[in-house]
Amino acid sequence: ISRRWLMAGAEGLRAAALAGILMLIWLGLLTLPLLALTGFVAVCGTVAYSVAAPALVPSLVPPQLLPAANARIELARTIAFASGPALGGVLVGWVGAAPAFGFAAALSVIAVVLLSGIYEPARAPAPRRHPLQEIREGAAFVFHHALLRPVFVTQFIFNTGWFVVLAVFVPYAVRRFGLSASGIGTVLAMYGVGMVVGALVATRVMQRLQFGTVIGLGPVTGFVAAVVMALTILFPTPWLAGLSFFLLGVGPILWVISTTTLRQSVTPPRLLGRVSAINIMSYGARPLGSALGAIVGGLFGAEACLCLAVIIFGAQALVILMSPAVSLARQPEMVGDGLTVLRAC
Repeated sequence: ISRRWLMAGAEGLRAAALAGILMLIWLGLLTLPLLALTGFVAVCGTVAYSVAAPALVPSLVPPQLLPAANARIELARTIAFASGPALGGVLVGWVGAAPAFGFAAALSVIAVVLLSGIYEPARAPAPRRHPLQEIREGAAFVFHHALLRPVFVTQFIFNTGWFVVLAVFVPYAVRRFGLSASGIGTVLAMYGVGMVVGALVATRVMQRLQFGTVIGLGPVTGFVAAVVMALTILFPTPWLAGLSFFLLGVGPILWVISTTTLRQSVTPPRLLGRVSAINIMSYGARPLGSALGAIVGGLFGAEACLCLAVIIFGAQALVILMSPAVSLARQPEMVGDGLTVLRAC
């Protein structure tokens, strides 16, 4: 399947879901189950887009420009992530929910048009195989690869710790800092600010530091952020919490850019989509982290969750620091299809 058309189709699916919500609002038929259903459809489009995009980029730019290309993509994504909810809230407040959904659907349609105009180089046709066989091959490549396996494990542990913190932060901030809703929103917004700053400096950082060092920066920064958040137990100030969220934005965005470049470099082109899909599976740790945070927080309090998060973030930092990925002096050479798969595993 053409990755360009897969991305355009995924964005079209999101546009259709948003248009469906708009129509249900106009007809007065929108219910919570229907909203959940359309949200599920939209998220399916998001996942398909997220899988196809990293697989398409290496065919559009030369290898030496992959870090810069990934940084620009992440910068656009983080700006949208940081500003989208605020813009949506303003639109709902000014003109109501229906026009806001209509505006979002129109943006998705524009994205479909832009994606349709991308030039995608032709690829050799691949033989048809059972989807489960394709998934097994992609998973085997990731979990037998000396560089990609620790990256996946690190990301899985990071997502667990991140959502342990998120599960308890709001009630903790109200009780410990005495913050209002706007105050909590301001502290949480530092995460988006950190992501934007990280994406802006990523290219320069990757030019000045060894490739493996940049990979290690994200998990180490995450551990430091968890320690800073835990310090609020002793020093209850929202400034420390804001600094923690800022660090959780800066470090991980460097991680995303560097590890995306790593996957694109060491993965054969025909496996890149499947490897990207396996990578997204690490986000499955998020509900696990939320559940763990709820259980530990309910039994022992939010402070125990923050201490647990320090341990979890420390574990993910150790995993990557003990891996060969942090020893890479530079971006690996691009690999091709064929026997390269066997040599990389």
